[in-house]
Amino acid sequence: MDMKPQHDSAISRRDFLATSSGALLASALANREVLAAENATAAKLALDGGEKAVKQVFRSPVRWGAPERERLDALLGQEALFYWKGPQTALLIERFRKICPAKHIMTCSSGTAALHIAVAAAGIGPGDEVITSPITDIGTVIGVIYQQAVPVFADLGADTYNLDLNDVERRITPKTKAIIAVHLAGNPCDMTALKALADRHRLVLIEDCAQAWGTRYRGEPVGTIGHISCFSLQNAKHVTCGDGGIVGSNDERFGPLLQRFGDKGFDRLKSSGLFESFATNYRMSEPQAAVAAAQLERVENIAAQRARLGNSLTRRLEKFPCVLPHGVGAEDRCSYWFYMFRLKQDSVRCDRAEFVKALSAEGVPASAGYIPVPLYRNPIFLNHGFFNGRWPIREFGLTAMDYGNVNCPEAERILQTGIRVTIHEAMTDEYIQSAALGIEKVARHYAA
Repeated sequence: MDMKPQHDSAISRRDFLATSSGALLASALANREVLAAENATAAKLALDGGEKAVKQVFRSPVRWGAPERERLDALLGQEALFYWKGPQTALLIERFRKICPAKHIMTCSSGTAALHIAVAAAGIGPGDEVITSPITDIGTVIGVIYQQAVPVFADLGADTYNLDLNDVERRITPKTKAIIAVHLAGNPCDMTALKALADRHRLVLIEDCAQAWGTRYRGEPVGTIGHISCFSLQNAKHVTCGDGGIVGSNDERFGPLLQRFGDKGFDRLKSSGLFESFATNYRMSEPQAAVAAAQLERVENIAAQRARLGNSLTRRLEKFPCVLPHGVGAEDRCSYWFYMFRLKQDSVRCDRAEFVKALSAEGVPASAGYIPVPLYRNPIFLNHGFFNGRWPIREFGLTAMDYGNVNCPEAERILQTGIRVTIHEAMTDEYIQSAALGIEKVARHYAA
């Protein structure tokens, strides 16, 4: 039989390779087109109909339960709910010392009360000046004003949002008696430098730790470096009893005075019935102390988780040229009551409002700024109307302070360019990564 090659039906090696290569190339091109389409979809802002970067919504963490119930059940067997020698207050003080070792401690009705007690115990009086931050809750300075003293506002660090040491020093005068260092958002101030400055000028250094539960400075708990420390237990803080505060000190000049300045000037250790000091009633009740004592057992886990999540977000944001991340010292632990980064306005093609709107559409829990204006730009300061429209010490010539002339340029820029991101302990690493992706997506879209 004559066997002939079947050229018409057989495929040569050359033809096979050519066909296969073409198919692979076509497949690769198709895959590239699909990938490009997916990238285009991913890059499209949710604001413009694209897919959201953050798909998971985290509810606020459960903040109380069995530990608080246990303390309240114990409370019901007590004969009195008064703070003095109360078992719940005693337990709260014991647990507070594990967080902030202090010999002298007074529990009180709020963080504002704690600060007023501190200022009074420090001997601040009419016409004295107290240097502090212009970006803080007004509670930081309410006690100063009620003591007929003068809040003096110093500028802040561009990314730490804490006191600028050089500007603090520039504002010291012979009338200056104290510095209140605000650990804003749980980010510790440079306490070594501030303490050295305070000691050099013989000033009292008060730490406002209202937003700084679990914060550490160079490995040490905040509240242990200054002369007096003040904490808040208000409902929005890391731990809470609805409203409450704690003030503590290891300084024998001020510590023994804390109790009386929180208890109408009455010294319960002497029990003489005589009033040697004048003060208001800032006492905390036993039910508040019971809840707060249970809450303090949660501080370390809350602070550690928030610190980890916030630092993780910073590592991602450091790669974006149009944002300035929250600046925290390498040896410090920020407990991130909130996270705030700044938008470099000259590096984007939008204003902050549009940037935040785009972030919110992506599912990133973001908002513009922190407080509307620095404290000194509020009407009550501009009008010097602290006491029913009047400011006696100014009328009597004890101060020439005019808040209309105060200027802290960096603090004002911080409030104009800051973007606040919510962080809490119930969030996960995956959630924070998705939030970072959302910020990156918006940053890339608006990059100039």
